[in-house]
Amino acid sequence: MITVGRGRRVLKVAGAAAAAVTVLGAAGCAAGDSGAEGGDEGDVTIEFAQWWEPELPDGEFRALIDEFEDANPGVTVELVSGPYASTKEQLFAGAASGTMPDVVGLDGAWVNDFASQGVIADLSALMEEFGYDDGELASQIQVDGSTYMIPVVNFVYPMFTNDTLLAEAGVTAPPATRSEFADAASKVSALGGDVSGWVLPLSLEAPNGVQNDVMSWVWASGGSMLKDGQPDLTNDDVTSAVDFIGGMWDDGSIASGSFTMKEQDKVEEFTNGRVGMMIDSLAHINLIRETNPDLTFSISALPAEDGYDGERGIPYASWGIGVAENSEHKEAAFKLVEFLMSQETNSELSTMAKAFPGNSESVPDFVNDDELFKKAFEIYQAGYPANEFTGLPVAEDLMRQLGEQLQAAFDGQQSIDEALKKAQESWMKEF
Repeated sequence: MITVGRGRRVLKVAGAAAAAVTVLGAAGCAAGDSGAEGGDEGDVTIEFAQWWEPELPDGEFRALIDEFEDANPGVTVELVSGPYASTKEQLFAGAASGTMPDVVGLDGAWVNDFASQGVIADLSALMEEFGYDDGELASQIQVDGSTYMIPVVNFVYPMFTNDTLLAEAGVTAPPATRSEFADAASKVSALGGDVSGWVLPLSLEAPNGVQNDVMSWVWASGGSMLKDGQPDLTNDDVTSAVDFIGGMWDDGSIASGSFTMKEQDKVEEFTNGRVGMMIDSLAHINLIRETNPDLTFSISALPAEDGYDGERGIPYASWGIGVAENSEHKEAAFKLVEFLMSQETNSELSTMAKAFPGNSESVPDFVNDDELFKKAFEIYQAGYPANEFTGLPVAEDLMRQLGEQLQAAFDGQQSIDEALKKAQESWMKEF
């Protein structure tokens, strides 16, 4: 269910397991003071496992943590840093053995599983226990009505366009509707050679293309893949979006190799000038610039269904944070959460990460210094964050199950209606 009200944005997802995602545009209350000392715990060391430090400029995240330690005498933070994949493996192993680090970086797709296992703490209870005012939190990820993850920074997924290819194809502006997008993709593909209009990663090994590149078309027109918290893949919104994608597939407007392509492959295709358009994270803007300084590209909102004039859902992924249930130092752990979510610190971190802040009062410096990021911030403010997979049970498996059916449909083995019906049936077994 998507409810949009004046001054706030709310996106709720609930299921039989009562998984829920709540995204709230907050009312600007002051966050709690993170400068207090270690309380009754005395000198403590807490571990913070995340994949963030390797993705930030060298030394900057450690410097931010040093600020926290200076403001909280008696609390030492040991950063356990590694790539996303290895961090995920470590946390799932720690969940199984009851040895998770005190503070954990979280992907929204993991939250339901961890909360159901009881290995991450109820942050709603900790906020109440430690007197924390959550009024400035831009979003909270909830299961059974309690918060288990707070998005620290958000990476939105707008549309990227290769301006040179579009111009060569006679397309004068980024497409704003589905029909304009299909037309532009067809014209770019008609340029010949190894050039294609759009790139669509549908790897089953890394199935987040179903989230970012398929369902994003549903959310961009205010649609939903759920009804009353249950799977609803055969509704008109989803069917229309997948039919649209299927039409471009049949027209030959999508880059070859989709069935094995992952997100990094999509970015490489765009960076090398072989595709006209892609849906991608802002996190890759600087990578694209560094890899191909001569590439001229723009970003814009995802095209909406023709005739739709409401708010557009914007796909996003977050660096989320949580506290381990097995932590013996929950007060110190929550102080770190509080510090990272404070207005000033969150502005610093979002600036480092080239992402949008999890504190609704924070403004990253780059939105004033860089035209592409300024445009992205305008898109972000005009729409609402949309990712209905966040907080769902076995979220990655749900993506994979739908991806399998989409591959079979695009390969001509079944109709799109049959694909969505089969995926609906398999999803229902997980709820």
